[in-house]
Amino acid sequence: MKALYTILLLLTSNIFMTFAWYGNLKLTEMRLIDNWPLILIILASWGVALIEYSFLVPANRIGSMTTGGPFSLVQLKVIQEVISLIVFMIISIKVFKMGEFTWNQLIAFGFLILAVYFIFKK
Repeated sequence: MKALYTILLLLTSNIFMTFAWYGNLKLTEMRLIDNWPLILIILASWGVALIEYSFLVPANRIGSMTTGGPFSLVQLKVIQEVISLIVFMIISIKVFKMGEFTWNQLIAFGFLILAVYFIFKK
């Protein structure tokens, strides 16, 4: 159950992280913040990142073997990176309308799945 909670928290965290990093570009494209000063955009992104950390830190604490969870530090990092890339690809296609998956992106995702396999192999 800790593994599931960890993955769900990391998924939620990465959704917020993607919007903290790239959401300002979409809001500028929509002409909602195109006249905002950079410092205000940075502060708004930090606000979103605070929410992201509110999910990330518990995910790492619940998931880490150090605190009784099922994952090593390396496994947590690989899981987080894979989730991060998957969330980014979905948001870039659905929200930013960046197009469809290409063959090389599908191959890259295949390698990510292999990375997860090898990181968990004893």
